[in-house]
Amino acid sequence: MRLDGFGLFVNDMGAMIRFYRDVLGFEIKEDEDTSNVYLIKDGTLFLLYGRKDFEKMTGKKYEYVKGLNGHSELALYVDTFEEVDLEYKKAIEKGAVSVMEPTTEPWGQRTCYIADPEGNLIEIGSFNKPFER
Repeated sequence: MRLDGFGLFVNDMGAMIRFYRDVLGFEIKEDEDTSNVYLIKDGTLFLLYGRKDFEKMTGKKYEYVKGLNGHSELALYVDTFEEVDLEYKKAIEKGAVSVMEPTTEPWGQRTCYIADPEGNLIEIGSFNKPFER
């Protein structure tokens, strides 16, 4: 078994599509009234799935965190420390919520956090070198 991707269960699909497409640059082609966004971002499956649709599919009711969601994070990597600062600034200017301004951590990573419209945490970070798998 291998990790194929990840998904977010969303309440307001239109707002989430606009955020991931217009603020973070994901190539989302679906209309804002869709119930399911399925795309590949840098070789990883990324899914936005309507909460009500998921509940209907599984026949179960779920509890969802409101506000900042500290249960998980989406980590985005850039190649340089300068790009961390630039991408953070661009995201904030386009409406992302700031959680933590860019900071260079003792372990050598420059990182920052923003939140999407539903409070999911997104890290933008770098070790000041190209990403290696």
